[in-house]
Amino acid sequence: MRAGARGRRTIAGSRILARLHRAARADDGSASLEFITAGLLLLVPLVYLVLTLSAIQSASLATEGAARQAARVYVQAPGDEAGRAAAARALQLALDDHGVEGEPALSIRCAPRPDVCHTRSGWVSVDVAVDVPLPLIPPVLDLRVPLSVPIEATATQQVSRFWGSTP
Repeated sequence: MRAGARGRRTIAGSRILARLHRAARADDGSASLEFITAGLLLLVPLVYLVLTLSAIQSASLATEGAARQAARVYVQAPGDEAGRAAAARALQLALDDHGVEGEPALSIRCAPRPDVCHTRSGWVSVDVAVDVPLPLIPPVLDLRVPLSVPIEATATQQVSRFWGSTP
């Protein structure tokens, strides 16, 4: 009896193996299709995330450099009007170097006297703000969510204690 039971087990086992083998042969070529589908589903959001983060990082570096350079050229200018013009040029140049588009906001604050920035040992603070649009989203879409990321930077420079003295 034992020999017959073993024989039935081997016959049943071979039938199961044959069915598994046929099922495996029926899936020929589907692994590559599954890999491409899963790859696209995972890769597209990952690429968009990289594009978005690189645009935000570039704008962050641009606004920080623009604020610092605008403050530097402002304190070295011969007067307030020339300083504002030089700061605006420095801001636009820094943003253009990094490829940041949009209208930047530039504000200048002075201490200790808010009305006159060029005073000896005075402080000049420059604030720069820019909105970075999200990549691959056209601005004509009227969505209820923001389509840009606001980036702000501030830099402060001191006016030379020798400012306005004649050589």
